[in-house]
Amino acid sequence: MSYQNVQPPAGGKITIKDGKIQCPDNPVIPFIRGDGTGPDIWAASERVFDAAVQKAYGGARKIAWFEVFAGETAKQKFDTWLPDDTVNAFKEYLVGIKGPLTTPVGGGIRSLNVALRQLLDLYVCLRPVQWFEGVPSPVRSPEKVNMVIFRENTEDIYAGIEFKGGSPEAAKVLRFFETEFPKEFAKIRFGSESAVKGFLAFEPALGKVDVEVGIGIKPVSPLGSSRLIAAAIRYAIEQKRKSVTLVHKGNIMKFTEGSFRDWGYELADTLFSEETYSWARWEKTKAAKGETAANDELKAAQGAGKVIVKDAIADITLQQVLTRPDDFDVIATLNLNGDYLSDALAAQVGGIGIAPGGNINYHTGHAIFEATHGTAPKYANLDRVNPGSVVLSGEMMLRHLGWGEAADLILKGLNGAIASKRVTYDFARLMTGATEIKCSEFGDNIIQHM
Repeated sequence: MSYQNVQPPAGGKITIKDGKIQCPDNPVIPFIRGDGTGPDIWAASERVFDAAVQKAYGGARKIAWFEVFAGETAKQKFDTWLPDDTVNAFKEYLVGIKGPLTTPVGGGIRSLNVALRQLLDLYVCLRPVQWFEGVPSPVRSPEKVNMVIFRENTEDIYAGIEFKGGSPEAAKVLRFFETEFPKEFAKIRFGSESAVKGFLAFEPALGKVDVEVGIGIKPVSPLGSSRLIAAAIRYAIEQKRKSVTLVHKGNIMKFTEGSFRDWGYELADTLFSEETYSWARWEKTKAAKGETAANDELKAAQGAGKVIVKDAIADITLQQVLTRPDDFDVIATLNLNGDYLSDALAAQVGGIGIAPGGNINYHTGHAIFEATHGTAPKYANLDRVNPGSVVLSGEMMLRHLGWGEAADLILKGLNGAIASKRVTYDFARLMTGATEIKCSEFGDNIIQHM
């Protein structure tokens, strides 16, 4: 590919063959420093990555970092929030990593993160959540939290199909429903002037009589759901995890989230019937042979090491990950549920400041690993914040490339750094006997403990 404003370094290209990443010893990896605290975090993280690779492979392997731009820096440099060069770099070199990005308010791109996911069809948002000993936690037993979330990345309300209330587009959608689906239109409580006037007769102070209803569309497809759930089940099988829980709100949204659950069970019972046992299969056996027979079948499957595929309603899941987190292992869920769940779980193990994430297309090999927190502009250039989110996202990236030895060193270094109690302010203020150090110093501390 040709680039207008950036120049790739010398190095090899990551490729994919038969669904497996093929990584050269000198891969070119595009990266975005990020906005706000991004440059501070990236400087510490890059040193950690390079040190881990050097220590693991003695110079036989080395990453060729390729800086590209997005967010405020790109806007200032090139007058665009997401340059074509950046998208092309991630397309050409397959795997990259990024810091936090500003999302423009009041126009422009709805979300730079969402835009990259959709442009590259990164349909899996992979969010592992685990506790590191010594990290402050608001819950009694954070060590029981060890989950991996597979969040569908391209559908649900994050598809971004929305029409502003009062706009011609929203009015057109409302009229379509009024004409074609009158029963459903009746459920849009204030979709007609008569309904609005009727309410304002009781609340005249609220003012407007205009019909202003914001409309959003929630697409959920069998293909979009199945490829996400298949990735979750394959991961559980390969990593010898106990279960995959399909988290949904299908009791209310029966033909979107309810279908997500149904498609997941169908997939487990057909494509993965030898490796899994589903609650749907349990229900069939119960109906045919009774509950005792179904329970015996389930116990036999567990004894044989099969992955149990089950489901849980989203709201009760948010309660149960607090009260009995060891019931959950791998979670597959839709976009919005996954957003809520991953942040709620991160709070249990030290906060979003050390929560890693990856956005992956397992078919094309494209992947972008990223900080999952915001830009925190008030801390920009203070060398103060925790680089853990990018550090752990890099650990995920190295493992994705097959460089597990370097990834293991990062985990060893981070565990040692936390145990030393020489940590950034977010940990230091909550840990007894801790010494607060800078972001850059925490990076050094991780390296020293590899």
